[in-house]
Amino acid sequence: MSTDLDPDRHAAPAKTAILSGAGRVIAIANQKGGVGKTTTAINLATGLAACGKSVLIIDIDAQGNASTGLGIDRRARAVSAYDVLIDRRTIEEAAMATAVPRLDIVPSAIDLAGAEIELIDLDRREFRLRDALRRMSAHYDYVLIDCPPSLQLLTLNALCAADSILVPLQCEFYALEGLSLLTKTIERVRKAFNPSLEIQGVVLTMYDKRNNLSDMVATDVREHFGDKVYDTIIPRNVRVSEAPSHGLPVLIYDMHCRGSKAYITLAGEVLRRERENDLAASAVAPGLADAAARITETSDRSAPGPN
Repeated sequence: MSTDLDPDRHAAPAKTAILSGAGRVIAIANQKGGVGKTTTAINLATGLAACGKSVLIIDIDAQGNASTGLGIDRRARAVSAYDVLIDRRTIEEAAMATAVPRLDIVPSAIDLAGAEIELIDLDRREFRLRDALRRMSAHYDYVLIDCPPSLQLLTLNALCAADSILVPLQCEFYALEGLSLLTKTIERVRKAFNPSLEIQGVVLTMYDKRNNLSDMVATDVREHFGDKVYDTIIPRNVRVSEAPSHGLPVLIYDMHCRGSKAYITLAGEVLRRERENDLAASAVAPGLADAAARITETSDRSAPGPN
């Protein structure tokens, strides 16, 4: 994907808010498959909705597991994420209500399997999703983008459209191997396309307390990413695995299982961290204003008087 991440070919856009009509846009991404991206997208979104937030999932994975996991029949997907990206259909046209109150989804379609090739020749190929979100008039507190297990054009669209990236990481050795590649990709995307992109956090998934390796992986990740790693750990849980076959989030399928409790806790932690960041930003702003005022005052006093 060298042609897509070449900073010399694209001027980096100004550091502005990604969306005008919605809240925070989070890309859920990891180029390794089977780490719990879709499970996290579905159940984090459900947890946020249960906390009173309006949430939109955009399913840009051709496998369409997020759409199936929320009970969206393939025959009912009249307008999909493919149409939004390729044909510039609107988010409002594609969005479908789910069985979860306050949770909508832009469903996937099998046509996304060929979208990587089709996007190559289109204008603003890296920004198609970003443009669609900017045109959106509907308001959501959170937009979660479920990415395919790759770092190609579809995922690049998500990273260019997102305020931040959330990385689900399976507590197994091989999951660590691709993490450095992902962080390098994030840095390249920042430089070339989206200067405001940040790492929202790392979620440890499929944790098995009977396995010493899970503890070792968790320790290594926390040493590398520090506070970016969420305190909440998603355990390996059979009810989480069963829920998608019923077209339901695990929080609805079995709200009392360990997996459900973990995702509810994760949603609460995401919201708490958002509030803390907002408070920190609001505390810094007056300080910056005071500093600017002092600099201006000093400058005025030191300026030479009229001749």
